[in-house]
Amino acid sequence: MNIYVVRRGDTLWNLARRFGTTVEKLAFDNQLADPSRLPAGLALIVRDAPGAAPQSGVIECNGYAYPNIAGAVLEEYMPFLTFLCPFSWQADAEGGLTPIADQEPVVSAYSGGTAPLLTITNIGRSGGFSGAIAHSLFTDPAAGERFTANMLSALRGRKYYGVNLDFEYVFPFDRDNYSAFIEKLAGILHPLGYYFVTTVAPKESDGQPGLLYEAVDYAAHGRTADRVIIMTYEWGYTYSPPRAVSPVNKVLDVLDYAVTRIPPGKILMGLSNYGYSWALPWKQGSAARVISNAGAADLAASVYAEIRFDAAAQAPYFRYTDPDGIQREVWFEDPRSFAARLRLVSEYALAGASFWTINRLYRPALLVLQSMYGVEKIL
Repeated sequence: MNIYVVRRGDTLWNLARRFGTTVEKLAFDNQLADPSRLPAGLALIVRDAPGAAPQSGVIECNGYAYPNIAGAVLEEYMPFLTFLCPFSWQADAEGGLTPIADQEPVVSAYSGGTAPLLTITNIGRSGGFSGAIAHSLFTDPAAGERFTANMLSALRGRKYYGVNLDFEYVFPFDRDNYSAFIEKLAGILHPLGYYFVTTVAPKESDGQPGLLYEAVDYAAHGRTADRVIIMTYEWGYTYSPPRAVSPVNKVLDVLDYAVTRIPPGKILMGLSNYGYSWALPWKQGSAARVISNAGAADLAASVYAEIRFDAAAQAPYFRYTDPDGIQREVWFEDPRSFAARLRLVSEYALAGASFWTINRLYRPALLVLQSMYGVEKIL
């Protein structure tokens, strides 16, 4: 596989002739809505091109999926997943668990040789992550016991392979309580043969300030969990200024620190699988729109925008004026940005990577992954 960056004057027909393939194959592999339009700067996957490098070993790959994921999309991702995390069962302060409609994804996972993980969050009824819920589970013995009983019941009832605990915005004063909580869960799950995975914010130092970071002890997670998913994304987010969602230079800062606290062979590096569109000039409090990677490329083509590539972030972006006369800036992911991040898996000897999320199909990412690594199946 090669990655070709479109130049002005290129057509898909000419590129197909040059690379010994077909227009249909190029359009399918790159999810092009209109093959007759190729924006300058678009990165295209070219399969079976001469000079493609061999795979660099086998890695693990996780995918988060909301229960409403289309069956055809889930089926296309399945060969590339070691784990599947249907998102998410929600814990409450009393130890209860609110289930989701996860039966079909779990069945699909097992049919595809993928291990489904019961994903539990501290998301409250209002929709946000709740430090108060986490605090209650950490410190109220009765709530903790109910949580454990409900977790084990869900594991058995839905036939999950293990647990993915994704607690976020935990109060800083609960740091030791949080570490003790995951150690206790591991002590319950491991003797029963269940896998235990935790998900953590992207820290760059032990003392990094902020509610998302202070309660997360990387060393404790590294000692306790079988795998630790690091959310190396959302530098560019809904309310941020325009920027890359998962800039490689920032991911490097996180990994440089993480591997000193967590065994690299336990780390799954997060991969953002989406982009954002911001209105310009950007104003504090204004919200960006989420856009799929394929949708961003199609948008660039439809408005005749030239796609540029930020060398430091290793991410594509473009600007255009929408029908309301508002200038917008779009950052997204393409084959180059996925390749740049996936190279870090081997460079840091990580266990693998984790997609957030797989609800939107982006075939070029899967082809990049396939060209670089085999994906381990543990079932």
